Amino acid sequence: MSEQVKDFSKHIPLVENNATSAQLDDVIAAPMEKYPPIRWWICFAVALSLLGFGAYSLIRTVYFGIGEWGNNNPVFWAFDIVNFVFWIGIGHAGTLISAVLFLFRQWWRNSIARAAEAMTVFAVICAMIFPIIHTGRPWLAHYLLPYPSERNLWTNFTSPLEWDVFAVTTYGTVSFVFWYVGLIPDFGVMRDRTKITTFMSGVRKYIYTVLSWGWINSNRHWQHYERTYLILAGFATPLVFSVHTIVSFDFATSVIPGWHTTIFPPYFVAGAVFSGFAMVVSVMTIVRWAYHLEHIITINTLEKVNKILMATGLMVGYAYGMEFFIAWYGQNPNESFVFYNRAFGPNSLGYWTMVICNVVSPQIFWFRKARRSILVMSIVAIFVNIGMWYERYTIIVSSLSRDYLQSSWDRYEFSIIDIGLLLGSFGLFFTLVLLFTRFLPVVAMSEIKAVAENNQPTHHGDNH
Repeated sequence: MSEQVKDFSKHIPLVENNATSAQLDDVIAAPMEKYPPIRWWICFAVALSLLGFGAYSLIRTVYFGIGEWGNNNPVFWAFDIVNFVFWIGIGHAGTLISAVLFLFRQWWRNSIARAAEAMTVFAVICAMIFPIIHTGRPWLAHYLLPYPSERNLWTNFTSPLEWDVFAVTTYGTVSFVFWYVGLIPDFGVMRDRTKITTFMSGVRKYIYTVLSWGWINSNRHWQHYERTYLILAGFATPLVFSVHTIVSFDFATSVIPGWHTTIFPPYFVAGAVFSGFAMVVSVMTIVRWAYHLEHIITINTLEKVNKILMATGLMVGYAYGMEFFIAWYGQNPNESFVFYNRAFGPNSLGYWTMVICNVVSPQIFWFRKARRSILVMSIVAIFVNIGMWYERYTIIVSSLSRDYLQSSWDRYEFSIIDIGLLLGSFGLFFTLVLLFTRFLPVVAMSEIKAVAENNQPTHHGDNH
């Protein structure tokens, strides 16, 4: 804690208005203790509408089969795998903010870490839907589980698609445990704050009591908690790089032109962090406004997120240029044609949308005024997520629709069911986010108190 105090004291305050511990608890607990405002219900209605459209599309898919989609021969991978890779990428920012920045003692993360962790769990849930329905027989999805099979009747352990099952399930499990362990102290606070006046308040207190696992805020509990949190952070950090690296192997281990390249693992990891931080900005600006958390989720914190967004955007732009360089330098006519086709072929609109949204739009963050503008960062974050979805679409569709033989070429056209599943996944994600902000603390109470000035001890004679 002493390192944290020293580091905190020589920087811009991370919590404004000199809030005390009690005031921080009141502000963070307010969404859980008060009736939701009308704007929450409007957002919830929109999210449920999208989720309902997605549920209808999912029912039609299960009943009639994946012939309801726009997939064709040779584009067997289309919206379903695009959405899968997109949502896995969204989940990367949560682990990076919570685990990696925690290990590097970046305390500005404290006000956004809890929401980012929740977004990771929700994004993994959205992502896991698509490989299951992509099989065409979701009722046989248990065949994908990595249980022993001596005769190789079911699981093919040599397939990168099976590696995805290992990676995503591990990532989802660790992310959920990491998120829940961080919630335990706050469950204890909410248990103690809840007074039994009605039947429902009694139910809430009982739920908080069970979820807090007997937390009493003792020194011994804090020692165990901090040790466990540190171990989980160290365990989760390699997953940030391994999960999307393994997802990239779905493409890089094939011989399809445009996919068979060694740049894919770092390219996919940088893109995942890029899109994940963009979604963090989108969600946190809304939460900040809706629940009046301007003095907790400060402009200084969001500015640092925007700097990371700009840096990862430059990495992604470098990867785009390097792909063209490799295609030119390798003098492989098939590779050269694929990248020419991406820029000037039937899917060129998606390619240039990707470039403008991912490479051009974040460059406005070179200007400090833009980095500290809520409107500008919200617009750029939306552009980035649109561009990152189109990036996955461009990689998959442009390579598969123009393979080695012209006789196997075909134009891909998505269906209304494809659109429904995409919008439904966004509906599921934001429905879970809104329920999270309603029933769980959106900011970690214990962590935010550690960087609030009024909660820090005064060290007289400390030169730092």
